[in-house]
Amino acid sequence: MFVHSVYFWLKPDLTDDQIAAFNAGVKSLLDIESVAKGFIGSPAATDRPIIDRSYSRALIVAFVDQAAHDAYQVHPIHDKFREDCESFWTRVQIYDAEN
Repeated sequence: MFVHSVYFWLKPDLTDDQIAAFNAGVKSLLDIESVAKGFIGSPAATDRPIIDRSYSRALIVAFVDQAAHDAYQVHPIHDKFREDCESFWTRVQIYDAEN
């Protein structure tokens, strides 16, 4: 399994329409055929010093292997999401893991 974890820091001055466009765009990534499982969420209410809750949205997607992940990275839906939504965030942090 290959897990791709993406954390977005959205701009604080986004309009409701821009937030809706981001949410629709990130949700569209789950429709890419090579995605085995996916999750989109916001920081949980947990509050311990070790937890980073500074991000706005998290996207966690799982693939059967790195080849499936690599296909996701060049998929037209992924390209469209980046083109349409990259102006909505100030930072993106990615963690990839595999077993």
